[in-house]
Amino acid sequence: MVDRTKSSPGSSQRRKMRRIFWSIALVLGLSMALPLTGLLVTGNMAGEAVAQQSQDDAAALAQSEQQRRDFWRQARQGVSGYSAVEGPETGVLIQSGGDVWRSVREGPVKFWGGIVLLATLAMLILFHLVAGAVKLEQRTGRTITRWSVFERTIHWFTAILFIILAITGLSLLFGRTVLIPVIGKEGFAAWAALAKPIHDWLAVPFIIGLVLMMVPWLKDSLPKAHDWTWIKMGGGYLDKSKHPPAGFVNAGEKIWYWFLFFGGIVLTISGVFLLFPNLGFERGAMQLASIAHAISGVALIAFSLGHIYLGTIGNEGSLEGMVTGEVDEAWAKAHHSIWYDEIKKQGSRPASSSAPQGAGQAPAT
Repeated sequence: MVDRTKSSPGSSQRRKMRRIFWSIALVLGLSMALPLTGLLVTGNMAGEAVAQQSQDDAAALAQSEQQRRDFWRQARQGVSGYSAVEGPETGVLIQSGGDVWRSVREGPVKFWGGIVLLATLAMLILFHLVAGAVKLEQRTGRTITRWSVFERTIHWFTAILFIILAITGLSLLFGRTVLIPVIGKEGFAAWAALAKPIHDWLAVPFIIGLVLMMVPWLKDSLPKAHDWTWIKMGGGYLDKSKHPPAGFVNAGEKIWYWFLFFGGIVLTISGVFLLFPNLGFERGAMQLASIAHAISGVALIAFSLGHIYLGTIGNEGSLEGMVTGEVDEAWAKAHHSIWYDEIKKQGSRPASSSAPQGAGQAPAT
């Protein structure tokens, strides 16, 4: 038998070599693993640093945003700063009243202004369809001078300017809402570039014409006792069989006169603010002037629609007086009976008739 408890020198040598190999492998493996443990440690630290940096960045950003909001809040509250503007608003970075002005102009002014104009047109059309125009029962063929050449000239001069200013002004106020859907942005831009200077340049001659027209009619437009009777009778438009008493100017014309008088003052003063901003007006004052100008302009336009209707197709014979200066005696007696009686008492002879005297016509006195 062979004794196997004793190993040969060759096998002992091989075991020794295996122990050396695995020892070297273990050392090499540990040498490679140790850097990885450092990477894990530093990676964890880096992650914590990144998280901390993100928190710091978020806090810095929030602080920056808060500082920015505080800065602009203070600027809106009027804290002065540097600006290149010279004049009353030097150092004003933000004039926050512009937000209020825009919301008022684009909101209540345009909405209610449009409602007033459309409602006025609708009421006039409805009234004309239901009640119709006031006709003269018969003409005498004899006329009375009512308006002088100067009065007619200044009236038409001012009226034509008023119509042009009304069209251009309404275009600038309602153009983006009404005109852009019809003629497009390019078309409206071209029209606005023309309407704005026309509106500005015609404003001054309109003011001059308005003053020249209003001053001579001031005395005749003062209220009288019989004006209340005219108002209670609705000017004779509700019951056309009865004509209320009236002097040279009836109560309706007096109401229009004083509405135009005070409205014209507001329109003129506000227009001066808008026409001459370089006179040193503050932006807040100009914003108030813009709102006042729009409101007074819309109100006068709406009132003028009634005046135009009654002075043309609403009353037969009224337009003739402002065109020729002469009115038929029948018209004078029906619409201005007190004035007609005064003319007759003064012994003034009516102007010569341009039409032959027909049956039923009273002879001239």
